[in-house]
Amino acid sequence: MNTSKLAYQFKITLGEILPPIWRRIQVPAKYSFWDLHVALQDSIGWLDYHLHMFRFRKPHKKAVVEIGIPGDEMDDHITLPGWEISIGDYFTEPGNVALYEYDFGDIWEHELLLEGIQLKEEGAKYPRCIAGERACPPEDCGGVPGYYRLLEILSNPKHDEYMQTIDWLKGHAKSYYPYRPDEFEPEKVHFDNPKKRWKIAFSKP
Repeated sequence: MNTSKLAYQFKITLGEILPPIWRRIQVPAKYSFWDLHVALQDSIGWLDYHLHMFRFRKPHKKAVVEIGIPGDEMDDHITLPGWEISIGDYFTEPGNVALYEYDFGDIWEHELLLEGIQLKEEGAKYPRCIAGERACPPEDCGGVPGYYRLLEILSNPKHDEYMQTIDWLKGHAKSYYPYRPDEFEPEKVHFDNPKKRWKIAFSKP
């Protein structure tokens, strides 16, 4: 079947956080891994400030395939360029799972589950976010430990670091104030054009 008529449905769950932060998105089957990366960033709420990586383990093998942005890897550690690889090359059937890691400092790990491959709905615009729960952690908050500490501070206005934290949330590149960790509205997700994002990321100054 012509892939232009198909959509892949993924569930993305941010690791090590309870209650879970998750999204359900549908993307064109013709997407590359770079395109999928942009859709993940936009649906979750990240700002795409840091490096990312998709990781797959080949069946019956110890080797891990890494797809992202190639850098100065060692000879035995190769990162494949995401913009050159179709998601269909690795997500071949429902149930396929990958690890999506974002920000190698804070280390945000996401489980990426292919839930289904289906016909696009007539008149629908893809990619789209159809479900999800809870807000994305603020960028650069310090990973999972920093996120839990942030919630602890915000829950206590008498905390010594409360006002400092509020100022940080307000003064961020994206204002996170007021930060409401339990709120998420799928219909408010805006998806960028991945080709434009690529040009911004890799254009020479």
